[in-house]
Amino acid sequence: MPAPDAEKLMRSRYSAYVLGHMSYVHASWHASTRPPLDELVHDHGMRWLGLDVKKFVPDGNEATVEFVARSKVDGRAHRLHEVSRFVREDGRWFYIDGVFPAEQGKNNQKDKQA
Repeated sequence: MPAPDAEKLMRSRYSAYVLGHMSYVHASWHASTRPPLDELVHDHGMRWLGLDVKKFVPDGNEATVEFVARSKVDGRAHRLHEVSRFVREDGRWFYIDGVFPAEQGKNNQKDKQA
C-alpha cells in the first residue's frame, strides 16, 4: 500500500533506514534523482535514535517535509536536519532530494558578505 502523503513516506523511509531495508529506500526515491542501489549503504555501526518531523507542507502533487533525525555512530551523537522534496506520480509519493538548512544559512551569509 503506497504512503497516503509525503510525511508518511518520509516516516516510512526513516524506518527503512533504521531496519536496513535499502531496497525500499531505493524504490521510494524518484527515478530522476535516484542513485544506483549499490551506492546506498546501510551503516551497521549507526544507531538511529529518533525522528522529529518539524514541518509538512503539502501542495497538490508536491510537498516538503522538514525533519531532524538523530543517530549515534561510535558513541558520538549526530543530527541530520533536512528539508526534503517529494512528488506524487500516478498516485504514489516519491522522495526527490533535500537541502540542509544549516548549510543553506552559511551560503546565504556568504552571499550577504560578497
